[in-house]
Amino acid sequence: MNELSNLTPSPGSVKKGKRVGRGIGSGLGKTCGRGSKGQKARSGGSTRVGFEGGQTPLQRRLPKFGFSNYVSKQNYLAINVDDLAVFPAGSVVDLEALKAAGIAKGHDVRVKLLAEGDLSNKLTIRASRVAVVGERPSRAKSERRAEHFVVSAAAAAKIQAAGGAVEVG
Repeated sequence: MNELSNLTPSPGSVKKGKRVGRGIGSGLGKTCGRGSKGQKARSGGSTRVGFEGGQTPLQRRLPKFGFSNYVSKQNYLAINVDDLAVFPAGSVVDLEALKAAGIAKGHDVRVKLLAEGDLSNKLTIRASRVAVVGERPSRAKSERRAEHFVVSAAAAAKIQAAGGAVEVG
């Protein structure tokens, strides 16, 4: 019966510790396998990662460069015009409709409608703005961050050619 008084570890799971400083014949006598003298031979003596013996380390000698655009970066989910074929003719497509159809997933998703493919349904698209190539939006950055559904100019032309409309607002 297993009791606390007669428990033993499984065979091979416990290894005997290295006994140092037990004479010359043990192979780990005198300096105990640490070599002779120096920082690493002392108790608690070790160097941090990147330490180069007092010389200015490499990460401080090399110049800093570049910048991070991570804070103001805006990722858009690309949706093509042919993905709108799931909507029946005459329906209104906005961000909520795209989420309901399972095309745009996530609570804070940004969507850009691109002109890849063909559209046969007559749809009304409600978007934040129509993006024209080479033209930067004139609004403030905070207003641009509020844009969650952007339509490219080529996609807007395809939608209007199919008899639909693009409402900006």
